[in-house]
Amino acid sequence: MSDNGETTLSFEEAMERLEGIVARLESGDVPLETAIELYQEGMVLSKLCGQKLEQVERRIEMLIEDGDGLQRKPFAPQRDDNGADKGE
Repeated sequence: MSDNGETTLSFEEAMERLEGIVARLESGDVPLETAIELYQEGMVLSKLCGQKLEQVERRIEMLIEDGDGLQRKPFAPQRDDNGADKGE
């Protein structure tokens, strides 16, 4: 997979390819050399998906209604006391 090819994949396309790689690796019927290549491609796709999610997260804004109307606020996931994302 080339650098140019990986950046043109949408998040959904990258996830679909990643799921296919995982299925092939889990089948156990893949020669070692092929498994290593698939694993490397999967790591690239995983990184790409993570980057795309971070880009989207930075663009998300929450609208907060207060006494003065609606205000925009950058999206920041709520964290618990240990700093872990609560997923809210």
